[in-house]
Amino acid sequence: MDGSRKRLRGAEYEQLVLAVMKREARPLSAYEITAALKGQTRLAPQTVYRALDKLIKAGHAHKLESLNAFTAFQNPDVGPAAGFAICDACGSVAEFAVPTVQSALRKWSDTEGFALTATTLELHGLCSGCKTAG
Repeated sequence: MDGSRKRLRGAEYEQLVLAVMKREARPLSAYEITAALKGQTRLAPQTVYRALDKLIKAGHAHKLESLNAFTAFQNPDVGPAAGFAICDACGSVAEFAVPTVQSALRKWSDTEGFALTATTLELHGLCSGCKTAG
């Protein structure tokens, strides 16, 4: 780090990473987040991954497994069982919750003795804008 940049703490890294994700309308990889922070601070990808892990555990971010990308938690009503509609054309992501699906998954988990910690449902297709344009 050069002398013009102060050394940051873990929570400050997390806030920077979260701010980048909130600015973007699409999910970002850890490397894209690292690049977006280049002008503010110099972060190694490992530091971004650590910040992302903490943000996910705290309920501020989600990992979209099919894209290997991350997005900020958009809707506080969704809870830990989130769903995402991912547009394969423009890359936009809409976060949603379907209470009946969440309830069914909790019921199954309880019946099977499975300790459910998180559920992410990912739907791929075309958003209404891309569907209309196509």
